[in-house]
Amino acid sequence: MKHEVTTKGDTAIIALKGEVDLESSPVARELLLSNVAGKKNILVDLSAVSYIDSSGVASLVEALQASRKNGTGLALAAASEAALRVLELARLDKVFTIYDTVDDGLNA
Repeated sequence: MKHEVTTKGDTAIIALKGEVDLESSPVARELLLSNVAGKKNILVDLSAVSYIDSSGVASLVEALQASRKNGTGLALAAASEAALRVLELARLDKVFTIYDTVDDGLNA
């Protein structure tokens, strides 16, 4: 998994790329939680995620819970077909706010 973090205003955009699996999810978890701890809103760009497993999903859920505790927001954007399918199967598409594009998420 590769990642890129950019900031626009008070929002950190975390773009995850490739496979978010058992091997790479600890990196994703730390990346998400460290940005949540920085009291920024988080927008996770999933457009380049080719595969995500339960450990990757758990990292997203943990970051969402942490953001709710510290009063910031966390949303997903531009979910790839593979990522969206997993989120839908777990019914997490009802838990996360998911925007069609990163721009939609930034403008919300």
